[in-house]
Amino acid sequence: MEYVQVLTTVESPTDGENLARSITEARLAACVQIVGPIRSLYWWRGTLRDEQEWQLVIKTRSALLAALENHIKANHSYETPEIIATEIAAGSGDYLDWISAETQRIDAS
Repeated sequence: MEYVQVLTTVESPTDGENLARSITEARLAACVQIVGPIRSLYWWRGTLRDEQEWQLVIKTRSALLAALENHIKANHSYETPEIIATEIAAGSGDYLDWISAETQRIDAS
C-alpha cells in the first residue's frame, strides 16, 4: 500500500482546526498536524501577497487522495487551496500500518 503526505494552508487557527477535524472524522487521514503560524509570500491575481497562514500536514493512503482533495476543496475558504501530495517512499512499518488501520476503520462500519 502506498502512502502520501498532503500539505494545505489555511488563513486562521480556527480554519485549521475545523478542516483538520473534518478530515480526520471522515477517516480521510490518520493524522493531521497544524503548524503555524507561518509566513507566506505568494502571487495572487497579479499582486504579491505577504500573509500569515497555518499549514496542515496530512498523512493518508494514496487510495484516499482524490476523496481528500474533494473534501479539502469543498470545505476550504480559499478559492484555490494549496493541495500538494508527496509520496512517502519509506517509513516506520508500525507507523505506516497505523495509517492504514485508521483510514480503513470507516470501511468496517
